[in-house]
Amino acid sequence: MNVAIVGAGIAGLSTAWALNKAGHAVTLVEQAAAIPNPYAASGDQHRIIRRAYAGADGYARTITEAFAAWDELWTDLGQVHYKACGVMGISQIAGDEGEDYRDGLDRMGSPYALFEPAEAARRYPFLDPATFRYAYLSGEGGALFPARIAAGMVRLLRERGVTIREGAAVISVDPDSGALSFADGGRLAFDRIVVTAGAWTLRLLPELADALKTYRTGVVYLDPPDDLKPAWAAAPCIVDVGGTVDGYVLPAVDGTDLKLGAGVHKVPMAPDLDREPRPGEGEIIRDYFAPPFARIAEYGVKRVASCAYTFTADHKFLSRRTGRVLVVSACSGHGYKFGAAVGRRVAAAVESGDDAGLLAWLRAE
Repeated sequence: MNVAIVGAGIAGLSTAWALNKAGHAVTLVEQAAAIPNPYAASGDQHRIIRRAYAGADGYARTITEAFAAWDELWTDLGQVHYKACGVMGISQIAGDEGEDYRDGLDRMGSPYALFEPAEAARRYPFLDPATFRYAYLSGEGGALFPARIAAGMVRLLRERGVTIREGAAVISVDPDSGALSFADGGRLAFDRIVVTAGAWTLRLLPELADALKTYRTGVVYLDPPDDLKPAWAAAPCIVDVGGTVDGYVLPAVDGTDLKLGAGVHKVPMAPDLDREPRPGEGEIIRDYFAPPFARIAEYGVKRVASCAYTFTADHKFLSRRTGRVLVVSACSGHGYKFGAAVGRRVAAAVESGDDAGLLAWLRAE
């Protein structure tokens, strides 16, 4: 088959990788001038992959397949873009998300080390032991490096004959004819089209507004106090800092910067609006994290990045087929870690037409 993929985030790149391996002719189309799009969900220094999954036990189980898919990709790339630094969770108050993630590990029978506040702060001196109930460390998980993954995949796909069109904005998709229309006036037809356009999906297929909503959020990259830099360089990822901010942390590992993001910071917004950092936005995001971090005001803001995500109401993934077009939205704030596995599953569905099976897998049912 001759297949077009619209959107070169991790879902699009991985679908191109899997379809190409299966022997199909693939054209990967990206609106940004270069891959990854810095404003999209897949353009970042590092992202968490973890077994801890709060109440979403289906996704916790699916992580096993995700790790296997990444291992297959590392073999093809000839390089591993992953640091197994472990994943920590923190609970500040009873019933917070930090506790939910621990409960999920218990249900899955996944091992972890549990630390009282004093011991956690001894191991990780950036923590303030007076501000949380406990911390726990799961050895299964760590940091993926999206920018490096994207660069490696673009190189690999080109070597294997995939056509990659960067700076090619699609303005319409015709499900009946399988045609893409471009902003430059061009038009191309394909046997199948896969739309993995993330936050820009609704621009191409507004009828999906019944299921998808787009948000803007931001992350901050920080410069820790000098005496805490060694601790952060040896730190695990933090899936949740507890409390009410839905905060997560990527440590300064393998040449990356310390990154903080918080779910409380996201707001509904179209993907091209308000993309530049707002005055003081970095400090606002940083300050969400006291508690449980000590001396938060001493952390300098290096830069702020905005990001556009598409969410479903239940934070699960979505697929929907219309004619020759298969739309996949594997985001909802937690999709990157499944990226390689998503690509393999989408490619299989393109071949088989098993839409129900794909959707059940994407929803971890």
